[in-house]
Amino acid sequence: MARQLDEQIAGRYPVGQRLRVLDVGMGQGTQALRLARAGHQVTGLEQDATMLAVAREALAAEPEGIRGRVRLIEGDGRETGVHFLPGSFDVVLCHGVLMYVEDPDALLAGMARMLAPGGLLSLLVRNADALAMRPGLGGDWATALASFETTAYTNRLGLDVRADRLATLTGTLAGIGAPLQAWYGVRVFTDTAADGTPLPPDAETLLAAEERAGRTDPYRQVAALLHLCGVRG
Repeated sequence: MARQLDEQIAGRYPVGQRLRVLDVGMGQGTQALRLARAGHQVTGLEQDATMLAVAREALAAEPEGIRGRVRLIEGDGRETGVHFLPGSFDVVLCHGVLMYVEDPDALLAGMARMLAPGGLLSLLVRNADALAMRPGLGGDWATALASFETTAYTNRLGLDVRADRLATLTGTLAGIGAPLQAWYGVRVFTDTAADGTPLPPDAETLLAAEERAGRTDPYRQVAALLHLCGVRG
């Protein structure tokens, strides 16, 4: 996904331009720190105190120049208007968050308002059109059959969450003024790998195969996750 995001940024902004980035629900700060290392000014918003503490610890280990480019805020992504002025950011990330939000429309609209004209909104969501793939490949036929008619599922943490359909989000993004410009699949071949599985010796080849599948039909349509990129008009 990082390669896909970099591709979208490179195609939209001049090389070397320092961008204003907002990472909504940043978790442990993986993307926030990666983009700060690339020279961008990054604001991370996270409501989970434990995740925020992990991100702060990781940030403290970075060189001073990188630490100075990152601001971490404890807060709910649905309250972006409380923390920031409209049009304050060139890029807004919301990765792995929508599945925990029962009604994401308000969150999406709030993030779109944070974008400057031409700004990039990057979403990573669970693919509701492929919910049957993981249980089906694992031989759990009852769950696979039930997955065709729902957007609800139980994630690997044992939490009951929800997934999003590409067609629905395409309509939502158009409605909030950040229409879909590109989309990718994420975890096409590797979704059934157990958590903590070490990278194989040919990891670069694996990544190349995933990246190719993530931009190629019909493979990307059955990816576990979808990476959607909208642009503010």
